Amino acid sequence: MTKFILKRLLIIIPVLWIVATLTFFVMRMTPGGPFDTDRKVPEEILKNLEAKYHLDEPLAAQYLRYMGMLLQGDLGPSFRYPSRTVNEIIAETFPVSALIGLLGLIYALILGVGAGIFAASKPNTKRDFLPMTFAMLGISLPSFVIGPLFMLVFAINLEWFNVAGWTEAKDAVLPALTLGTMYAAYFARLSRAGILDMVHQDFIRTAKAKGLPGWLIMLRHTLKGGLLSTVSFLGPAVAAMLTGSLVVETIFSVPGLGRFFVQSALNRDYTLVLGCVLFLAVFIVLMNLIVDIAYAFMNPKVSYDSNGT
Repeated sequence: MTKFILKRLLIIIPVLWIVATLTFFVMRMTPGGPFDTDRKVPEEILKNLEAKYHLDEPLAAQYLRYMGMLLQGDLGPSFRYPSRTVNEIIAETFPVSALIGLLGLIYALILGVGAGIFAASKPNTKRDFLPMTFAMLGISLPSFVIGPLFMLVFAINLEWFNVAGWTEAKDAVLPALTLGTMYAAYFARLSRAGILDMVHQDFIRTAKAKGLPGWLIMLRHTLKGGLLSTVSFLGPAVAAMLTGSLVVETIFSVPGLGRFFVQSALNRDYTLVLGCVLFLAVFIVLMNLIVDIAYAFMNPKVSYDSNGT
């Protein structure tokens, strides 16, 4: 296991280099620039700005300069927020996105796994069809549809929450519900399928033959194997929820990393785009590593040998 973890951590280095290189050149090839505005900037001022941020240098020199900064952990200054560095912006905004993502994940796991267990307890009955119908509806509706619906019902009609903004603790509720609803549907279907597959296993029949109560069989045997597919989906789900917060944060005007990421792409803020992409890449790789480790502990058939398999 230790060799496997070290190997996966070492893989992050070439992955980040490839991601940084591709993002760097794609952003440079994108039409427009960080100092393009509605008003025409005088030529002298534009040249001074480009010289300050080394944009007047050859592209290869800019690339090598940026790679050197990355090796020192410096993501550079933001072009659109000259008084703040990319490191500072990420440090300030990521906790907001992480809070929304964590609340959304908890909500998705509780609702999704609970609905899956409820449906699997009585397959092909109303107890099964009803939650799975809502699960299919949750999968079909994108977040930019669910978010305004939650706004209309809970903020405008019931007035339980604010429509948008980030001033009170309750402002995290609607974004988290919007973010977690679709993944709750995925968790529901995965957990139902996994549990139904486990109940037909021989060791489950043996446990029933021994007279063990149904709830004890579910807790000790069925859930451990039945939720393996759900655990496997956790890594991609967490990564998708973090990147999916781009839309949710824009809808609810939340000052999270996703909102800054969208604005930086529109503004051609090269360094901020690069910083956000690299940060998200590291986060996704680490989350997948954690999920792989958790999967190995839950499934005794899986072992990570010296070859990392």
